[in-house]
Amino acid sequence: MNRLSKILRRRKTLLLLALTLIVAVVSGCQEIGFYSQAIKGQYQIFAHQQLIDKLVADPQTPEKLRAKLQLIEQLRAFAKDQLKLPVDGHYRKYVDVHREYVVWNVQAAPQFSLEPRTWWYPLVGSLEYRGYFSEKGATNYGARIAKKGDDVYVDGVEAYSTLGWFKDPILNTFISRSEPELAEVIFHELGHQRVFARGDTDFNEAFATTVGQEGARRWLRASGKTNLIEKYEVALRRNDQFVHLIMSTREQLEKIYGDTLDKDGKVKAAAKPPAPAVELKQAKARIFADLRANYQKLKESWGGYAGYDDWFGRELNNAQLNTIANYYDFLPAFERVLAMNGNDMEKFYVEVERLSKLGKDERHQWLRDLASGARK
Repeated sequence: MNRLSKILRRRKTLLLLALTLIVAVVSGCQEIGFYSQAIKGQYQIFAHQQLIDKLVADPQTPEKLRAKLQLIEQLRAFAKDQLKLPVDGHYRKYVDVHREYVVWNVQAAPQFSLEPRTWWYPLVGSLEYRGYFSEKGATNYGARIAKKGDDVYVDGVEAYSTLGWFKDPILNTFISRSEPELAEVIFHELGHQRVFARGDTDFNEAFATTVGQEGARRWLRASGKTNLIEKYEVALRRNDQFVHLIMSTREQLEKIYGDTLDKDGKVKAAAKPPAPAVELKQAKARIFADLRANYQKLKESWGGYAGYDDWFGRELNNAQLNTIANYYDFLPAFERVLAMNGNDMEKFYVEVERLSKLGKDERHQWLRDLASGARK
């Protein structure tokens, strides 16, 4: 082993020890197992990073991958110059994790409520998911929760942000996406670097989704790719219809469960079930059956487009519906904030940063008022 290899190995070891020390300080004994797998997973990503410019210059790099990496470089420049996003050292490296997803998230909700379960994390607060770097770890944890009676949803994730704690790399899990989708992913994740409200999943994801979609539109227009713009807008319209279908279903379920909204607009389970469990179970099954039937009608209106079939390919439950609400509940409000600021990205970020510093209840109410037209 040469001197450089020894130095790099030592640096990686020191990084791992530093992360372990942080976990030991902020975690209880019962959490060590979870954080240990998180440290190991993140460390493995660090250990296998390769600089994109070296891969592009390497004649052994497959042409398809080289073209994608060159596109990443262009997207980084666009994000910095046109979208005013903090690119810094993010997405300068590439990692092949040799699997379809980089992490798997576990989400849960009571059997007869849409109130999401939450987990507390150091530095970022309470979030509505639990992430694992192995599918087995996620499914095992989900199974333990399900045994207690909760609805559980485990799903693979292609990309995530470390919120500026580390420089995020490009992963094989999402680099093969189409150009509009790849642009949206990059801009979405960089959006988290610009503004992040501690312990507010719905706010953070809806904001980043707004940045991702608007950024992708601007990239395609600036690139003069008219054919891709049209296809992307069709995809967004389909997604909007899908989201409306899910949100309508959520409203029906909230009524039969007796769910209410707390002062910050979040769903809260009823103190006492409004009906016997057997009746709630029947009503729940009926509403989910209607959801499937309505999806088939929507699919027919799309000419048979089957892009959401996988989502409907499992037994539907409350936790699964919550994954859609995380990303889209506040999306109309953020789109209005952008329009109110003359579609100027920098002004938009300043306003969102202001909102992120408000109390969670005030922040959510402000966005709901804006979406309903009660605020101008």
